[in-house]
Amino acid sequence: MRIHIRYFASLRERLGKAVETVDLQGSPSVQDLWAQVGGDVGALVLAAVNHEYAPFAQRLQDGDEVAFFPPVTGG
Repeated sequence: MRIHIRYFASLRERLGKAVETVDLQGSPSVQDLWAQVGGDVGALVLAAVNHEYAPFAQRLQDGDEVAFFPPVTGG
């Protein structure tokens, strides 16, 4: 299964890339994907699958686009 990934803000800077595509086996979750591509970057990370916020337990499907980004605060 092929998953398209986008990284935003400080994650993009720390990982040194804005996008990548990975091939995964089985029925991976967002958590499985994060553990494979960037899990050591930091604990506070949000995810979106196909432009909608997603829990890390959500299962992925072939062709999904997953975005990882740090929490956003405002004032």
